[in-house]
Amino acid sequence: MTSNDDFRHMKQALRLAARVAPRAVAPNPRVGCVLVKNGRVLAQGAHARFGGPHAEAAALKRAGAAARGATAYVTLEPCAPFPGKKTPPCAAALAAAGVRRVVFPALDANPKVSGRGAALLRRAGADVARVPGFAAEAEALNRGYFSRLRRGRPWVLLKTALSLDGKAAAASGRSRWVTGVSARAAVHRLRAQLDAIAVGTGTVLADDPALTAHGAGANPLRVIFAGRRELPPAARVFDDAAPTVVYRIKKPADLRGALKDLAAQGVGTLLLEGGPTLHAAFLRAGLVDEACVFLSPKLLSGADDPNRAPRLKAPRLTRVGSDWRVEGVL
Repeated sequence: MTSNDDFRHMKQALRLAARVAPRAVAPNPRVGCVLVKNGRVLAQGAHARFGGPHAEAAALKRAGAAARGATAYVTLEPCAPFPGKKTPPCAAALAAAGVRRVVFPALDANPKVSGRGAALLRRAGADVARVPGFAAEAEALNRGYFSRLRRGRPWVLLKTALSLDGKAAAASGRSRWVTGVSARAAVHRLRAQLDAIAVGTGTVLADDPALTAHGAGANPLRVIFAGRRELPPAARVFDDAAPTVVYRIKKPADLRGALKDLAAQGVGTLLLEGGPTLHAAFLRAGLVDEACVFLSPKLLSGADDPNRAPRLKAPRLTRVGSDWRVEGVL
């Protein structure tokens, strides 16, 4: 049975997990833990970096002997032992510390762990409870982790930049730059948050992109979905800034095979950039999970250079039913 206190402390544990950068712990999940005893928070912790202490271990270390008889609020089922595990199992640590009750919202997606952590705690005499209503939030914190282990492919976020007249590039094929400096900086931050970034051959040939985070964080793995056209060896995607993998795509099934291979390498999140051809292939295959669209006030129809295209001055945005109306003078 859960209470208002359970909801309050679980929210705090989720906030702790959310403060951790997604790639700091990848391919592990982000997890937060709050230890409470007699209505008072004893200690809290989060899994802050890959290879470092898990959230439960960090909180237990801070609480010390006072953890005996406490309740642990953890954002994911505490892990259980399995062959090849690099860190001590958290379920066993909680049991050894004498934690009386363990509350979490979601079972671990890892088949080596799922359900086993809870079972270990019950065998040790701990009360194990699930907090209803927080499972979706807990899984959203680790969407790549759950997608990789449950579906065998990364979570795919489609990112595109469009002009007001629906163009991703000028009439010449140039797409640099459809959006402004601030939007591009936001994209760089997004790249730093995801494990990999992907484009097609067309984008490499047209723009010669670096596909890096440009100082916003660690560079993601670069993925090229290539067709029949050859990629120039001197393209910037093959420099030393980040590793690059190339997949030759001849049929829709090849996309699924490529994503399966990326998941096997530990890639949980993929930022799908590129152009409309690649986007259409992913959408037709049902492989897009989320979209992020940057809308520029420019009108690219007939323009050869995106930087010289006419733009709306002080555009006004109005909601019209499920659509949006944008207007302004040129």
